[in-house]
Amino acid sequence: MTIDDVRSRFIEHFDGTTGSVYASPGRINLIGEHTDYNDGFVFPGAVQQGMIAELKVNGTRNVRAYSIDLKDYVEFSLDDEKGPNASWARYIYGVCREMMALGVPVEGFNTAFAGDVPLGAGMSSSAALESVYAFALNDMFGDNKIDKMTLAKVGQATEHKYLGVNCGIMDQFASVHGKAGNLMRLDCRSGEFEYFPFNPQGYKLVLVNSCVKHELVGSPYNERRLSCERVAAAINKLHPEVKSLRDADWAMLYEVKDTVSEEDAKRAKYVIGEKERVLKVCDALEKGDYETVGEMMYATHEGLSKDYEVSCVELDYLNDLAKEAGVTGSRIMGGGFGGCTINLVSEELYDSFVNDVKTKFREKFGKDPIIIDVVIGDGSRKLC
Repeated sequence: MTIDDVRSRFIEHFDGTTGSVYASPGRINLIGEHTDYNDGFVFPGAVQQGMIAELKVNGTRNVRAYSIDLKDYVEFSLDDEKGPNASWARYIYGVCREMMALGVPVEGFNTAFAGDVPLGAGMSSSAALESVYAFALNDMFGDNKIDKMTLAKVGQATEHKYLGVNCGIMDQFASVHGKAGNLMRLDCRSGEFEYFPFNPQGYKLVLVNSCVKHELVGSPYNERRLSCERVAAAINKLHPEVKSLRDADWAMLYEVKDTVSEEDAKRAKYVIGEKERVLKVCDALEKGDYETVGEMMYATHEGLSKDYEVSCVELDYLNDLAKEAGVTGSRIMGGGFGGCTINLVSEELYDSFVNDVKTKFREKFGKDPIIIDVVIGDGSRKLC
């Protein structure tokens, strides 16, 4: 996807003039899944795929937005308390409203956008959409006075208030703060983060998109967050210093296992284990120990599948194929219930692994998985 792809549609759908063009990326997460809303650590990186949006002030109080990918047009007033019905437009509306609440004097604008983040792949296309507009509005109307972490929180608040998804901060953080060639360890409680150069000699990071997205009744994402909060509250009664599962350990979980449901205890077991795995991966990366990184990835998949129960048949099969092929590490990436596995593959195994996955997955499920080679890219930025 290029600037020209977006610009040509912007010119076509509005008044024939051009505006300013911005980009924000999707993300991968090496390890640290479902830990962000438990105040834990995550280890994401921005990718080259993302969202590109063109914007131009239109002299009104209305936003006129065109989704190139969906071929859909929506117009809404910045002063409308309810906002548009279309979910994609609610992301833009929510960002506008949150930026206005921060004192940014947002005016009406025309915009067209498109993305090449695979939808439903767990690469956070929604965060890329929120981030590109938060960054653009800050540049166009806010003199870039809003800091990057606050821009990430604008995206998070948009999910919470306007889409009903109680997500953590990781996706938006990674989209805004990304840096080519670097992963980031983020402390989701303090907001402190550190860049880790990531150029694993002899290995490739590969996503295998199952092209499956299971729609489940209710909101399984929110349900798991509530499970974690219930266990943390039970532990807090015995240990007031424990504010979230970030503060909990195995002994504390054992103390409350008879006062919480078996399901909630399983969710907490995964989160406490994942907290430890993220820190082990950080140590391993500093030593260039990719075997340990891989072991932790497989352990994370096991926990996400058996204890957190966010896997599915297709993802477990992809994980099994990786093990059989001798891949160094593999796990579900993203919220689960479909999407991708992320795989740390030695270069000598890459071709045989990819061929094996394509053949066997097609034979078993009658569809082709999509192979996505990961290149770690930059975060939100102005293109022109």
